[in-house]
This record gives sequence, C-alpha cells and structure tokens, in this order.
Amino acid sequence: MISSTMNIYILSISSRIYSTNRLYHEAAKRGHNVRVIDHTKCAVVLGEDTKPQIYFGAENITHGVHAIIPRIGTSVTRHGAAIVKQFEMNGAFTTAKSLGIIRSRNKLRTMQILARKRIPIPKTLFAKDTSNIKDHIELLGGAPIIIKLQEGTQGLGVMIADSKKSAKSIIESLYNMNVNIIMQEFIEEANGQDIRVYIVGNKIVAAMMRSSGEEDFRSNVHRGGTMTSVELTQYEKKMAIHTAKVLGLPVCGVDIIRSKRGPLVIEANSSAGLEGIEAHTKVNVAGEIIKYVEKNARKFGK
Repeated sequence: MISSTMNIYILSISSRIYSTNRLYHEAAKRGHNVRVIDHTKCAVVLGEDTKPQIYFGAENITHGVHAIIPRIGTSVTRHGAAIVKQFEMNGAFTTAKSLGIIRSRNKLRTMQILARKRIPIPKTLFAKDTSNIKDHIELLGGAPIIIKLQEGTQGLGVMIADSKKSAKSIIESLYNMNVNIIMQEFIEEANGQDIRVYIVGNKIVAAMMRSSGEEDFRSNVHRGGTMTSVELTQYEKKMAIHTAKVLGLPVCGVDIIRSKRGPLVIEANSSAGLEGIEAHTKVNVAGEIIKYVEKNARKFGK
C-alpha cells in the first residue's frame, strides 16, 4: 500500500496549457508531489539486464512514480502512447491507457469499435477506391456529407462538402495526398450543436452543449463555438459511459449529437480540454481527476 502522498507525473508538452496547469495545481493542493513531464523529451532504453528504463533528458524517471496523467497531443500520439505504455509496464497507474489513446485518436477505429458494441453512431464510410466516390456519397444519403481526417482534434481536419461535386473534389485531393479519411452523413437537425460529456472514473462529472459559430459549422470551443447548459437523458448518460468503457478511457470527453433517430456518438477524446467545461459548468473537473487517481493508484499499488 503506497502512502497518502503520491508522486504524479502529468505527461504534457507544457505546464502553461490550461488543462495541465489545472491538474498540476489540484494535485499539489492535495499534497502530492507532482511534475509536468514533456513526453516528447522522454526516451525508453530497452534490452538491458534490468527492466526497461525511462529517461527525461538525461534523468532516469523510471522509479518511484505512482501515477501518470497523459495529456498527449495528436501530432505525437504514437510516441506519447509508447511512453505511456512503458510507465504502465513499469507499474504506474494511468488515467488513460496507451491502447485507449491510440484507439480514440483514430476516428475509423473508434467508429468500428462503437459499431461492434452497438453504440449508435452517424452512418460512416471508409474506402480507398476513387472510382466510386459518387456511389459512396449516395450510400451516405447524398450531399452534404462530412469528411474527416482519421486523426485530428479540436475540429481540425473536419470538412463539410455541400454538393457531390465539391465532395468528389475534396475526397480525390485527399486520396491523392495519401491522407486517410472517413466520410459521414450530415445530421442537419443537429443544427451545428453537439454535447460534450466529461467522464471521470466511468462516471459523468460534467456536460455542456456546444454550438457552432456563425462562420463555422464545427462546434468546438477552439473553433469559436459557444457553450450552453444541457440536461442529459438517461439514454445519453448510458451511451457516454458505455463509450468510455469500450474504448478503455476511464477519463475522457465523449461527444454526442442529437438526431431524428436519437443520440449518436461522434467522438471520444482521451485528452479532452478542461477550460471550457470548467468555466461553463463550474465543476472542478481537474479535482475530480485527481481524486480518481488517488483512489485507484492506491488500489493499484497494493
């Protein structure tokens, strides 16, 4: 059993990022030894007589860490997930396992897992054959359609094609650049709104409605979207919690849109931001994450 004071590493490229800063201060306020570790500056040494070692620059940080909180950026997903995996293998508790991070970062893989678990999602299509683009658009119910890069966050890499002609042009261009994409039906009745549900320990701690700005169909706060309060239905609550569980992300943001056929999950974010949801809901989400770490890292350390 580990002591009440824990050594916690927040894996983030900067302590100045709002979410990282909030987590750091909440952990420190509760008496823990907390460090922000830039995972892009970490290296793993394998093949020695002892178990693999993790280095932060020239410093060996392998030993004595009880828990990690990964805040891995999209552009360094694979490296970040590899560092997380090594901490896992060395016995540290983590709020997001490496497999969950990789799963959620690939939109196609996310949709495949959710579809297999019968969690409702927008009609989604993945293909490589450019000769059947028009047929693919029809399979999604016709234009407009949503085109998404398979890896992206904060609304980056999400496009809307208003016509078959524009869809064909965008898709062919992306295929020719060897960019992996998925296509999804456009849910008109969502009116540019989605619901961000914040999950901590497979429980909902906060939720808000996000609406797109006047000049952008994407509802992400980073894209100029606005926030309003929302009351989740019991079905939406179960759907969000189930999504987090099947993706292996006990701490995450789950995004849901409301359609004529009911709520649909569109994404899960393993490093969901705290600024917008804390400001709007007044919920101390960072504190809830630290409490979750305390409870589970102690169990993990028995």
